[in-house]
Amino acid sequence: MTDARFRIAAVQTISCGDVAANLSAIEPLVVDAARRGAQLVALPENFGIFGARATDKVAARETDGDGVQQAFLARVAREHAIWVVGGTVPIATADPTRIRSASLVFSPDGRRVARYDKIHLFAFSQGEERYDEGRTIEPGTESVAFDAPCGRVGLSVCYDLRFPELYRSLGDLTLIVVPSAFTAVTGAAHWHVLLRARAIENQCYVLAAAQGGLHPGGRRTYGHSVLIDPWGVVLDEKDEGPGVVIGDVDTQRLAQVRRDLPALQHRSA
Repeated sequence: MTDARFRIAAVQTISCGDVAANLSAIEPLVVDAARRGAQLVALPENFGIFGARATDKVAARETDGDGVQQAFLARVAREHAIWVVGGTVPIATADPTRIRSASLVFSPDGRRVARYDKIHLFAFSQGEERYDEGRTIEPGTESVAFDAPCGRVGLSVCYDLRFPELYRSLGDLTLIVVPSAFTAVTGAAHWHVLLRARAIENQCYVLAAAQGGLHPGGRRTYGHSVLIDPWGVVLDEKDEGPGVVIGDVDTQRLAQVRRDLPALQHRSA
């Protein structure tokens, strides 16, 4: 049985290359979300380490199951009795030059209940702006969802948003979570239309927690953390800077949208 209403929140921040500083900045936002009734809180991609160089996250890598970022996620979940989706944590691989970009989910008792490793790795080149995540990240291979009180929750990270087949592979979802660090250029062009499309085509809620502003080293992320309902309606949004986006997953609203327009039943493949 699922909760008819389940309050969720996305934390937006502007992380830097100092893990301790990032965690100190994020915790009050998590506390604020919990005090406002959030039962699930999502953090952005690279919430714990957003260095000036791509290799900085490799230097801050953690062993799976052990590390300051993972301990932080477990603690805040337990102390505030909330579900926490920990954006991404750099998890060590056999290759010392690359990490897995892992989205980790902790239940209200502080137990880790899911791990999703980012499958699609961002590459972009326009003028002087160039990115190639494959140089420092090893791609994941499996899609992941978990069961929360609101229903089935699908996990994804940032660039995954451009690949709708990932979400289709997860089946019937109540909520999609998208921790992100979209660039200012790609965000302005595609962020909202992609997020709304994923909500509309899967007829579910979408919660996107983003990095949002100018980072040390000069990189600017788009921000606009947002909560979208199954009809594609934006329920709450934060443009730039640190803050919290919050709202309810309403399973009755979800059911009504699916009754009015039974698109999921009309799929031919």
